[in-house]
Amino acid sequence: MRSRVFPFAIAVLVFVLDQLTKTMVKSRLQGWDTIHVIPGLFNIVHAENRGVAFGFLATSNAPWRGLLLVGTSAVVLIYVSYLLLRGRTRGNAMLTVALALILGGALGNLYDRAVHGTVTDFVEVYAGEHYFPAFNVADSAITIGGALLVLDMLRTRSRNTGLNPDDVSQAPLHR
Repeated sequence: MRSRVFPFAIAVLVFVLDQLTKTMVKSRLQGWDTIHVIPGLFNIVHAENRGVAFGFLATSNAPWRGLLLVGTSAVVLIYVSYLLLRGRTRGNAMLTVALALILGGALGNLYDRAVHGTVTDFVEVYAGEHYFPAFNVADSAITIGGALLVLDMLRTRSRNTGLNPDDVSQAPLHR
């Protein structure tokens, strides 16, 4: 039973950290204000994103936009929760943590979309004139969770093919 609670505790922690940081940014910065933390590399900004990653669909006023964004997040939440509740990740800590991070991040951004209609982004990384779109704790958790999923797939693949994990790139592809 405890093993089923652990990933949800991680997800709640991600959600709480995400909401706390977003609240701090909203209370201290006006829209697009900037705090230069490491000049030439890292800023704290206040950006409101109506769309998804990289601002996709942000300018759309289509009536289905909100339904698509909230609906997709809700489907991900339900599916990941199902996997975690049914014990589909039992014995695989990396997969469990990956899904927990994705769950917490998706919940944080879904909450913002449902309650505020936008997602608050505040971490801005850049080099010279090259900027990466602003993101938040939820986005970071989803990205780390996704990377852990890929690592877990590679690890599982190498285990199933009998290769050393360092030699995965040489494994034959099965089609």
